[in-house]
Amino acid sequence: MKKVKKVAVVKTRHGSFSCVFETETDMGGYMVTVPKVAGAISWGKTLAEAKRMVVEAIEGAVEGEVLIAAAS
Repeated sequence: MKKVKKVAVVKTRHGSFSCVFETETDMGGYMVTVPKVAGAISWGKTLAEAKRMVVEAIEGAVEGEVLIAAAS
């Protein structure tokens, strides 16, 4: 299976983010990274599942950064 990359904008509670979706040749499904959000990476068996999962990853990463900043 050939790796395919697709960039799509995903909407979250914290705004919209460009995400990179890549087909995962070893496990199947899609791996997702978010270049502008450190630590936001996810995977899904289908493209729809990968989109849902990356929303959770983005929101968790952003909320974690807010908590760290508040504690400083």
